[in-house]
Amino acid sequence: MRTRSIAMTVASLMFGALLVGQPTPDAKQEKIAALKESLAKNQAQLKQYAWTENTQIALKGEVKKQEQKQCQYGPDGKVQKIPMEAAAQPQQQQGGGRRGGRLKKEVVEKKVGEKDAAQLREDVELIEGVYGDFDAKPYLAGKTAPVFFGSAINNFGVKELLDTFIRIAPEPRSMETTTRVVNVQEDKFSGFIFKIHANLDPRHRDRIAFLRVCSGRFERNRFFHHVRLDKDVRFSNPYSFMAREKDVIEEAFPGDVVGLFDTGNFKIGDTLTEGEDFYFTGIPSFSPEIFKEVVNKDPMKTKQLEKGLLQLTDEGVAQLFTQVNGNRKIIGCVGELQFEVIQYRLLQEYSASVQFNALPYYKACWITSDDKKKLEDFTRFKTTNVVTDKDGHLVYLAQSEWFLNTEIVNNPDIQFHFSSEIHK
Repeated sequence: MRTRSIAMTVASLMFGALLVGQPTPDAKQEKIAALKESLAKNQAQLKQYAWTENTQIALKGEVKKQEQKQCQYGPDGKVQKIPMEAAAQPQQQQGGGRRGGRLKKEVVEKKVGEKDAAQLREDVELIEGVYGDFDAKPYLAGKTAPVFFGSAINNFGVKELLDTFIRIAPEPRSMETTTRVVNVQEDKFSGFIFKIHANLDPRHRDRIAFLRVCSGRFERNRFFHHVRLDKDVRFSNPYSFMAREKDVIEEAFPGDVVGLFDTGNFKIGDTLTEGEDFYFTGIPSFSPEIFKEVVNKDPMKTKQLEKGLLQLTDEGVAQLFTQVNGNRKIIGCVGELQFEVIQYRLLQEYSASVQFNALPYYKACWITSDDKKKLEDFTRFKTTNVVTDKDGHLVYLAQSEWFLNTEIVNNPDIQFHFSSEIHK
């Protein structure tokens, strides 16, 4: 009897639990409605996805069968595959799609063949889907950049690129300087150096500084004022460049780029005028993202290495830092490829063999302060992290974002700058 009563008690408890956990009819309807709504949303999202499936059967390089299907999710959530010929029929009935437009079937297939023509149409369709139509207004405002497809080595698309550039390129504009705004319509000449290229011809060890004319007229064999060096300079062989061609020019006007032979007198940001002293502003030096220490593998080539580092970093593609109270050289770049280029050019152009060792730095910040003593104290306490750039400005190298934020909070009297504007 005791066993039976215990069994009846357990059964009653289980039945009671089932009754308590059982949802009401209204709750059931709400759950079903929520599931239906979620299913409808998922189906609507799946309908947005579509892709093309290509199937090609080839025997010994000869295409035997080729199919293209347009794939998308159906109402039941399953993938539906529609042959491209069938999918293209409605467009053809409406007046033809892309096949009857710029990429006419008979013309393209005659030029490149049926297989490559189909691939070309697919690529063009993808490009037109990813990139929007070109709008000149945001381009001239510096918010967007046009994308060109071609091959310089095969001379494909080069003419179209140059013709389009001439058509859409912005007109020369007035420029801000440290003292005033230089109007592009001024008669007096002014311009600034925006790029330097060392060893353009390695056989002659030449160095070319590229000058952008901002106002007035540049003339060959005429003296101009070098603002930073405070002396007059004259150029007997100013060049204009077009690919590998280099021609001597007699004059240049606002917007033109002139190549000047340089013996080490120019730096990026230098200004040439007819006598007035000012610098053009808005030429920043951004913080690099990858830092590596320069290790000289041949001590007998120390002079060549130092000369090569100075000249190559003068070009602006990399930044050179020197540790405070030391001689350790650190190169900062945006990408890994730049280190390979610098290493190759040092070896080929300066006979200096180097090795780059990665450093655990996150970002470089230029530091300034109105309190000279606090800046000196910070430099003394952070000797391993404080370096100087080529112009002698103090730079703090942070190991991580946390270290950087900590130093900013702990040193409110010191300003941390993520870019150093040349001639600010």
